[in-house]
Amino acid sequence: MESYQLIDQLSEQEPIDKVCRAFDVKRSSYYDYRRSKAQVNPCRTHLKNQVNQAFRESRSSAGTRTIKRLLADNGVHAGRFLIGCLMKELGLTCKQPGPHKYKQAAVERLDIPNHLNREFTVDSPDQVWCGDITYIWAGSRWVYLAVVIDLYARRVVGWALSDRADANLTIKALDDAYHRRGRPEGLMFHSDQGSQYSSLRFRQRLWRYRFEQSMSRRGNCWDNAPMERLFRSLKTEWVPNSGYRSITEATMDIGWYLMTYYNQRRPHAANDGLPPAVKEENLKSLSGIS
Repeated sequence: MESYQLIDQLSEQEPIDKVCRAFDVKRSSYYDYRRSKAQVNPCRTHLKNQVNQAFRESRSSAGTRTIKRLLADNGVHAGRFLIGCLMKELGLTCKQPGPHKYKQAAVERLDIPNHLNREFTVDSPDQVWCGDITYIWAGSRWVYLAVVIDLYARRVVGWALSDRADANLTIKALDDAYHRRGRPEGLMFHSDQGSQYSSLRFRQRLWRYRFEQSMSRRGNCWDNAPMERLFRSLKTEWVPNSGYRSITEATMDIGWYLMTYYNQRRPHAANDGLPPAVKEENLKSLSGIS
């Protein structure tokens, strides 16, 4: 395909015979390619529109693997190679960043050990929750987002946004998760060693809910990798490059991403391509839970 495209460009300056010989392409094959370009394929055009729509809805974050899964959810089956060709024709480039080098550390808190110890695979919901805080630009200042996820399906179960990164923010996110999930007991809550999570008020809230607390080793982001991955997805896929115009706009847009797009629509690699809510529903169906 690329050879034919190059021949298209060079044939405007050189005789077609000479250009075809240079690329070791038969003239008849090249002319077949030209005729196929002139013909409109309704099925291909429709698929191209669907690929473009899925890409735009993901805010330019979806690659061939994600788009393939999104289309399959709607009953449309196409291979990654074809999707990649259509994306190239449409000029669509996924904006996912490359790998990042992280620092390593190994210092635990003596009073709050790392009970989770990177055991991120759990058997059922509401066994282990993870929490963390990140910052978002809104208006003319930074605002802070606290999120709680359930490790079973990486589902967002609680969140809160504030202009202050204090214990009130993390408590609000924890309370949101606690009530959304029907007030579970006996689960483990894991976070980094941030002052908000080690504060007396936050720890008292965990004691009230009868949760066991676990903390990452200091400076070791891999100990809370699911949260780091969620925030990476949020910032690269969804948050505008220039931030939000106000905290109200940020609250509405981020809330829709976390609770609707991320939980219910976005394919998740840790769930074999299923959105978190779908994985939980599948477990309920297998277990006969209403």
